[in-house]
Amino acid sequence: MTASEAKTKRVLLAKPRGYCAGVDRAVITVEKALEKYGPPVYVRKEIVHNRHVVDTLRERGVIFVEETSEVPEGALVVFSAHGVSPAVHAEAKERDLRTIDATCPLVTKVHKEVNRFDREDYDILLIGHEGHEEVEGTSGEAPDRVQLVDTAEDVDQVQVRDPDKVVWLSQTTLSVDETMERVDQLKERFPQLADPPSDDICYATSNRQIAVKEMAPECDLVIVVGSRNSSNSKRLVEVALQAGATEAYLVDYASEVDESWLDGVGTVGVTSGASVPDVLVMELLEWLSERGWSDVEEVTTANEKIAFALPREIRDARERSSVR
Repeated sequence: MTASEAKTKRVLLAKPRGYCAGVDRAVITVEKALEKYGPPVYVRKEIVHNRHVVDTLRERGVIFVEETSEVPEGALVVFSAHGVSPAVHAEAKERDLRTIDATCPLVTKVHKEVNRFDREDYDILLIGHEGHEEVEGTSGEAPDRVQLVDTAEDVDQVQVRDPDKVVWLSQTTLSVDETMERVDQLKERFPQLADPPSDDICYATSNRQIAVKEMAPECDLVIVVGSRNSSNSKRLVEVALQAGATEAYLVDYASEVDESWLDGVGTVGVTSGASVPDVLVMELLEWLSERGWSDVEEVTTANEKIAFALPREIRDARERSSVR
């Protein structure tokens, strides 16, 4: 009898997992734009950080570009869920581009917080990952006021004009625990550091991390479905390991799972990042079932009912979404 046969094989399936309201809104926005205006529809950056979603939309006539300057003058461009800076909006206007803004409303909320604290002459410490599109867009709202705090070392480099007028904000897709660790470090330097008016880490990011924390201690292995450029998906792997999972890995597709990961494994935890369509999770469950892990138990820590209105430019395109 092998080690894996000696353990009861089961799968713990996290709920909530997968698509959040902001991702759902962004993907549907691009699909409706295709239906209403026809291809090509240009999208600046990836609409969401998921390889399957991007490849599927590309097949339907979406052209993904890195910069607005790559979009032909007068063409239609959609801004991704991660948000863009005022400079990007200005460039689009100069080039006479038709724009649809699919920025997640929770990211827009953080942009507005930057605007508010900029008006009130605060120094703004943005906790986030350097180079991430969301961070670039948020920082661009007030580049002279925003300082990025990514690592513990960054905390020591921060310089402020008035330690009584400093506020911290954060990227929406971070690990809750890691973010609060940075906040605690910042408050050691700046005891008067102000908190955001409301939590910046999005409900979906937080909920998915809570679900993983709940099941991780029972798991020999956690498989997170998500892409490597997805911040919230990568955080789920980290959270799983910190919460007690023996091993945890990130895959885009079931075919990427290394069968050796299952050696000696009884309980497999499965979840997915906020930009992952559930069809990819179902394919992973089928793959696991074929190898003996057919007993699936859902671990529910929250029921999400949030939905966001579509951008006004495409609200009259009524066809159903197909990238689900």
